[in-house]
Amino acid sequence: DKVARTLGLTYPGGVQIDKLAATGEDSFHFPRAMIDDASYDFSFSGLKSSFINTVHNLRQKEMALNEADLAASFQASVVDVLVAKTIRAAKEYDVKQLLLAGGVAANRGLRERLTEQVVSELPDVTLIIPPLSLCGDNAAMIAAAGTIMYEQGVFSDLAMNANPGLLFEDTYGA
Repeated sequence: DKVARTLGLTYPGGVQIDKLAATGEDSFHFPRAMIDDASYDFSFSGLKSSFINTVHNLRQKEMALNEADLAASFQASVVDVLVAKTIRAAKEYDVKQLLLAGGVAANRGLRERLTEQVVSELPDVTLIIPPLSLCGDNAAMIAAAGTIMYEQGVFSDLAMNANPGLLFEDTYGA
């Protein structure tokens, strides 16, 4: 969202970046943070800073901004890291099935790249990507978790309070 705001795009920023990226080229070659790191951790703060600094520098020099190329370059950097680490983890842990889920699953660039890489590098792995209609709204994910809990007979009374840091598997043994 911060990257989108830097370009003056509307909320939600991810959707706007994805739309713009589809019409641009990866011509800025932003850093691929932690791509060669042995861990499976992610950090995109350096990428975000690089993007914001690039845009501010171009504006200070009164140079034209190619927003589509900026968006494509930003998205390519994120997708490269996510896909590389996912493929490496799937190979290391002999994964049979991959599921792309959450809001990021709505990103068309990620969906396409992950599909291409899984087909070419992991032909025996089943890749599951939900339809776009199930990727942009957390309500579908909450309903799925609620269904599992209901089927397991896990209920609460009206005294239950919200806990945003609560881990589903720690609480319900899923």
